[in-house]
Amino acid sequence: MMKSSRTIHPVWLRITHWLNAIAVIVLVTSGWRIYNASPFFDFRFPSDITLGGWLGGALQWHFAAMWLLVINGLIYLAVNVFSGRLKRQFFPLTPRQLIADFLSALKGKLSHADPRHYNAVQRAAYLFVMLDIVLVVLSGLVLWKSVQFPLLRELLGGYEAARRIHFFAMSALVAFFIVHVAMVALVPRTLLAMIRGR
Repeated sequence: MMKSSRTIHPVWLRITHWLNAIAVIVLVTSGWRIYNASPFFDFRFPSDITLGGWLGGALQWHFAAMWLLVINGLIYLAVNVFSGRLKRQFFPLTPRQLIADFLSALKGKLSHADPRHYNAVQRAAYLFVMLDIVLVVLSGLVLWKSVQFPLLRELLGGYEAARRIHFFAMSALVAFFIVHVAMVALVPRTLLAMIRGR
């Protein structure tokens, strides 16, 4: 009984968290290499921080990580929804709570006393990243199989618009990743909890 009361992150959550992290890192770095082959902005990503070595290699890494993200993400969402964890951990979320916690965070006074419970900023950030990943996947489907998903392609404004949506959704994911890692560095016991579960 004592052990379960100290559990912060169950095994399924830790596994899906780390698999998602691996998938996102591979997707982003291989995606940068793919972008470099046909950039639509006046810059390219340095090849040292890209994955794949060449366009074909990058595409292989990208597709492999895509399946990992989709399958693992569906498992994560399904367990969260059917266990009631999604509702319990992420809701309610009110604008007043979010503003108050955000202002506390800016002052360095946001409480992390009980890592089993998320504050409003964490709730909003995790909900945002879930929705952002859905957008990454949907726009990625248009880029991968544009002919097979004509309705989705049109909903996203066409192939070129889907490329830009995919790029900006990826950029938002990278921004979340950077902030997430920075917050872990500020509160290192959260990393230990995500490794050990307690």
